[in-house]
Amino acid sequence: MADSSKKMSLMGLTTLVAVNMMGSGIIMLPANMAQIGAVSLLSWAITAVGSMAIAYSFAQCGLFCARSGGMSAYTEEAHGKSGFFMASFLYYLSLAIGNVAIAISAVGYITPFIPWLGTGATPLFVGVVALLWLTTVANFGGPKLTGRIGAFTVWGVIIPVAGLSVMGWFWFKSDVFAQAWNPHGAPLGEAISSSIPLTLWAFLGMESAAANSDAVENPKRNVPLACLFGTGGAAVVYILSTTVIQGIVPNEALAHSTAPFALVYSTMFTPWVGNLILALAVAACVGSLLGWQFTLSQVSKAAADQRMFPKFFARVTAAEAPVVGMVVAGVLQTLMAVSTMSPDAAAQFGKLVNLAAVTNLIPYVTSLSALLIIMHKAQVSASVFNRNMLALLVAMAYSFYALYASGQEAVFGGMIVMAVGYLIYGFIAHRFIEAPAAAGPRA
Repeated sequence: MADSSKKMSLMGLTTLVAVNMMGSGIIMLPANMAQIGAVSLLSWAITAVGSMAIAYSFAQCGLFCARSGGMSAYTEEAHGKSGFFMASFLYYLSLAIGNVAIAISAVGYITPFIPWLGTGATPLFVGVVALLWLTTVANFGGPKLTGRIGAFTVWGVIIPVAGLSVMGWFWFKSDVFAQAWNPHGAPLGEAISSSIPLTLWAFLGMESAAANSDAVENPKRNVPLACLFGTGGAAVVYILSTTVIQGIVPNEALAHSTAPFALVYSTMFTPWVGNLILALAVAACVGSLLGWQFTLSQVSKAAADQRMFPKFFARVTAAEAPVVGMVVAGVLQTLMAVSTMSPDAAAQFGKLVNLAAVTNLIPYVTSLSALLIIMHKAQVSASVFNRNMLALLVAMAYSFYALYASGQEAVFGGMIVMAVGYLIYGFIAHRFIEAPAAAGPRA
């Protein structure tokens, strides 16, 4: 029997969940939200509730379904092998798109140090592709190094963002915030919908919250609570930091900034402090990108192990690194960067975030819908079933709204990708046909 004294406490797991979610997702959001206005802050409340319901539902899936494979395995419980493939396929593409967006964030923060990167579409593209390949090659050393770097660099975002949430209020000016509220006079519903994909972007990764259930004290109690508290804690930091920054930096300057957190610290203190925040943010983005590149390769490896993806994705080196899969992902992300070339980093970032949200939400819907059959197989009590059903309905309602809010262009792109995915599955479906039983003797 495992020693419970060596297992993670509720507080430890809550902290882990919040840190894993925060990453670099917040780093460009203030600039993108400022293009809509401070009214976009209202979307945080909707996304926080929806994200907590999603995280809780994933925790329940993990508790009652012992299979490995995460969202893909949960999806297969209800939707069969094709569901497993589509969840893996769409999640893989979502991570690849998200990595390009993170690279754009990093280049935005590097630009003050290397001004050439901000002079047009081509320099921005060169910087993005250089970072994508730098973090791809750095992962050839295996997961141990990647984990150590990521655990250290993530604080480069968390410390400035959390710090701004607390001390930024001493510089907050209500008149600056009032002028930023709705500068374009957009209808309330339209402004909230426009910013839903942006706020959802900051919460992506909550699906991994239940991954540490084996290392936690009393997982049936603590995993769901940690999901709720961790997601809620991240939401508080997100809301406070993006609210206070709107009351410090004039909206026009914030909307055109490629490094909004560096800008606000320069405004509050001195340009030297702003440059320090720049350096921390660059380190955090690179560390986060390093970790997500490895996660991307692990998703493709897991699918290849299930004979869903080509065999070469499953090949690993002596350092346990799926190098061939990493190179393929690097080429794919380079092509994605080409397709979104724009001289405006914020515009490019926003376009990618919308598409990443759509391709991530579909696996959310397919995997969470499996909670019903998972609970049926586990023969949970009526009270547990009803409680989880309520959370599931909230999670689904938010997911459907977020899909709608992502816009026609992103949803259209997601539908094309899904159609291609089903065609690909058609070519491999024969692998999962059970051999017919041998015919018995004739009567």
